[in-house]
Amino acid sequence: MPARTIPLVTGEYYHIYNRGNSKQVIFHDDQDHKYFMHLLLIVNNSKRVKSGITKQSADVEEIVISIGAYCLMPNHFHILIKQEKDGGIALFMQKLLTGYVGYYNKKYKRTGSLFEGRFKSKSVDTDTYLKYLFSYIHLNPLKIIDKNWKTIKLYDKHLSFILKYQYSSFQEYFTGNFEIVNKKVFPDYFPTKASFLKEIISWIRLSE
Repeated sequence: MPARTIPLVTGEYYHIYNRGNSKQVIFHDDQDHKYFMHLLLIVNNSKRVKSGITKQSADVEEIVISIGAYCLMPNHFHILIKQEKDGGIALFMQKLLTGYVGYYNKKYKRTGSLFEGRFKSKSVDTDTYLKYLFSYIHLNPLKIIDKNWKTIKLYDKHLSFILKYQYSSFQEYFTGNFEIVNKKVFPDYFPTKASFLKEIISWIRLSE
């Protein structure tokens, strides 16, 4: 496997993403989404994942990365990550993807690779780009109902869909109940729930 062209540096932010082989669906139902989200929480440590591990037993472990935003789409995912420990992103992603592939292959009685090779990473090198990613990641689900939503003037429909979408960190920011997201290690772009929602709405309105 070729070496990664983007070095993963501790203390820096990265946009991490990957999709299913040949763009195949990787999340079919509510259970699939929630299992992946559960893994986002429990594999964030330096230990090996053991069978039967629970959220409670993983809470005491030292984190290797912090998540600022995430979104699960039918055939891909996005995660905004800050690396907290050297090698943290690589370790976290290895555990995350291995854990999900094992679950998926067992559930759907299949073998082989599920994802399209090594996970992809983009260095977040400006404050403008970092802030933009919070909107980009959380607005991704609009592609499910309107692939070209940016050119379609359906504000009420789009906002309603985003408000109801359960498989992203939008709900954590919208409710203020942070579980997977570690908000305190990212810039405080959205000090209140209202300021976060205002930012999201402003991007939806750009399509009008």
